[in-house]
Amino acid sequence: MKQRSLSEDYKSMNVSSNGKWLSDTEVFETIQIQDLADEDVGKVYSKFLQAHRCYDLIPISSKLVVFDTTLHVKKAFFALVYNGVRAAPLWDHATQSFVGMLTITDFIKILHKYYKAPLEKIAEVEEHKIQTWRQEFKIGQNLTRISPEASLYDAVSILKQHKVHRLPVVDRQTGNVLHVLTHKRILRFLHHFVRELPEPAMMERGVGELGVGTYGELATTTYDMPLIDALALFLRHRVSALPVVDADRRVLDVYAKFDVINLAAEKTYSNLDVTIFEALQHRTGKQDKVHTCLATDSLRHVLETIVRAEVHRLVIVDTENRIEGILSLSDMFNHMVLKPVENDVKSDDCLPYIAQDRSASFQMEIDEIGHEIEEMQTV
Repeated sequence: MKQRSLSEDYKSMNVSSNGKWLSDTEVFETIQIQDLADEDVGKVYSKFLQAHRCYDLIPISSKLVVFDTTLHVKKAFFALVYNGVRAAPLWDHATQSFVGMLTITDFIKILHKYYKAPLEKIAEVEEHKIQTWRQEFKIGQNLTRISPEASLYDAVSILKQHKVHRLPVVDRQTGNVLHVLTHKRILRFLHHFVRELPEPAMMERGVGELGVGTYGELATTTYDMPLIDALALFLRHRVSALPVVDADRRVLDVYAKFDVINLAAEKTYSNLDVTIFEALQHRTGKQDKVHTCLATDSLRHVLETIVRAEVHRLVIVDTENRIEGILSLSDMFNHMVLKPVENDVKSDDCLPYIAQDRSASFQMEIDEIGHEIEEMQTV
């Protein structure tokens, strides 16, 4: 498949409400139609995402990985590794519907619940089907989703409201999953156009001053912590990564949820008493590594750093590299997109679907697309 640059992708993905493809110039003319006044410049990113649909971020050529709930757990997680993805929609052939997402968090829950001792076989991983452990964990059959006609602002709102990292885009007429949106892909889309938009004053202020991120008591780990204890921290604190610190709270590394998938790749989940240091030795080049920023760094600088490094978070440190906080992609969206309009935007409580008519040409474009979960390569 021919590799496309980020610019080429987004120039080819702009589409208006009637299904007509738009050029970059036409996109910004559409934004100007929103009558963005000077006093509203703080809401520019919110209005930009309100003016674009989820359909705009569906790649032209891609693939989608879907698992049937009758698939064995072990094979499912190995398939995630084989396909280089972090999650996949789940299909229940009995109900003929999508019933949820399989994620790395699910793998962590299973390991944490059923692990007993080093080298002792975890039968629940080896023998259970996806539907079996979903029943044991009492996981519901509802899939949080969004329509391709919904705005990207609605997508960001739903991601926050449901505290999820991935949002399937589902066609209302067919019920098919077309793509899976993530914070990272939406932020890359926004960043691609950010220089063409008016810049709010907040972009020049430090993230610490703005309160962007999580500060105070943070979930961290050390190199000598047993891996099983780190898995418990992931679940207890509902975090996607644990900064690795020394005795003086200086940041040495980060152990992310995605690092856990190595256990499935190398079939080493039967010994979770290994240390974090030992577990990190199996990390590949594609996996998350620690990136830091200062609390005094501007929001603009942090945005550039996150997009350039292609990471999901930055660890906020002081001048001595001691941890002060963590700044995630959801923190960025909350401050740049949601807060500026939280008092004047109503999204009907972020309904999973936003009903709108689709033209025949728009439907044809969807039907011709092969869909992919690109961002699963990157919580």
